[in-house]
Amino acid sequence: MDTCVLQSAVAEANVGMGRLVAASGPARLWAVLGSCVGVAIHCPRQKVGALAHVVLPESMGRGDVPGKYADTAVGEMIRMLTGLAGPDALFVAKYAGGASMFGYDGPIQIGQANVEAVEAALRKAGIRVAAQDAGGRAGRRVTFDCGTGKMIVEMVGHPSRVL
Repeated sequence: MDTCVLQSAVAEANVGMGRLVAASGPARLWAVLGSCVGVAIHCPRQKVGALAHVVLPESMGRGDVPGKYADTAVGEMIRMLTGLAGPDALFVAKYAGGASMFGYDGPIQIGQANVEAVEAALRKAGIRVAAQDAGGRAGRRVTFDCGTGKMIVEMVGHPSRVL
């Protein structure tokens, strides 16, 4: 499993493809996304959060790298965050990415499939989506602050957005 829980008071971590990282307080987690989706789940009361770098929509029963797939990443993030925040934690989500890096036409639209799978997994888990920035043709860099729940989305040629 490629999961990580950051323990330090102030930390920064690159969340690479298929990884998930959970942290508390002012930790900043970041990822560079194309057709992948960066899913952040946050507990505002306990100031803990996690970021997953989802590469594909479905695990098809593979559980070795839960952060890689939308259908396993959300459940693993909840498990990790419940360990940090306690069983009564209330979570909200934000996500970005899912670009169509090779154009809008064609049979394989992995970015859109990733977005749809992330939305379905969050809905199934009963987690409200507070904000999203998905689709289009450009990649993104996301930075998620586990303490505040803010997600900064950067795209070349566009002003940064705060979700």
